[in-house]
Amino acid sequence: MLELDHDLLLVHVASSQAYAQAHVPGAILVTPAELVDGTPPASGRLPDLGRLTALFRRIGFDFTKKVVAYDDEGGGWAGRFCWTLDVIGKRDWHYLNGGIQAWLACGRSARQGNGAVPAPSQVHLTIDTGPIAEIEDVLAAIDDPRQLIWDVRSDAEYRGERSGSARAGHIPGAVNTDWMHLKDPAHDMRLIRNLDGLLNAVGVTAEKQIITHCQTHHRSGLSYMVARLLGFQSIRAYHGSWSEWGNRADLPIET
Repeated sequence: MLELDHDLLLVHVASSQAYAQAHVPGAILVTPAELVDGTPPASGRLPDLGRLTALFRRIGFDFTKKVVAYDDEGGGWAGRFCWTLDVIGKRDWHYLNGGIQAWLACGRSARQGNGAVPAPSQVHLTIDTGPIAEIEDVLAAIDDPRQLIWDVRSDAEYRGERSGSARAGHIPGAVNTDWMHLKDPAHDMRLIRNLDGLLNAVGVTAEKQIITHCQTHHRSGLSYMVARLLGFQSIRAYHGSWSEWGNRADLPIET
C-alpha cells in the first residue's frame, strides 16, 4: 500500500483528460508531451535540459524523494518517465504495477478532476547519456555479438507490412517482442508473470547489452522499464527509434 506523505512523489503519466477521470489520491500529472521533444520526424527524442528542468521543478522533484510512477495503459508512458529519471540520475524509482486500472480493480479510491498543485522545487539537473542510445550506438550493435537490438513494435511493423515512417522493416539483426505481450489485460494491465521466459525466448537476457526501441520510444518505455525491473545492468533506449531510423535513407534495414 502506498503511504502518501511529503517524501513520496507519485506521478500519473497520461493525458489531462484521463487524469481528470481517475487518479490515485495525491498523484501529480505529467503529460506525455512533456517527456518528448516533439520535433518531427523523430518526435520522441529526449527534450532539452531546459525543458526537463522546468518539468521536474514543476512537479516538486528533488533527489531525496521516493518516486513512484504509473499510467493508464500498462506501463508505456510510466516506463518512458522512469527512463527519463535514469537520464537525470535518479535510478531508485518504483513502478505501480498495472497503474490506475490495477488500482481501481483492487477497490482503491480514486480522485477526479484536478489534482493537488505541488510546491515547485529548485532542482538542478544534468544529463547522464548512459541510458541513451543514438544512431551510432545502434549501428555499432548490429554486428556485435555482445549486444542485442530489441524492437517492441508490432509484428506487422517489424516485418515491414506497415510503417509510421518513410521506410518499412526493422534494424538488421533486431529481435521482436510486441510490447502488448509484456502486459496482461486479463490481470488489470499488470506485467505478465513470466517475463523472464518471454524475454529468454527471443534472446533478451541480462548477459547482453540491450538497446530497445519502438516507433517513438513510447512503447519501448515499457520494455526499458521491464529490463530495469528484472535487474538488467546494460539496457539503453534508442530514443530516435524507428521514426528516425525509418526516415533516413542512409541507414540499413531488413524486412
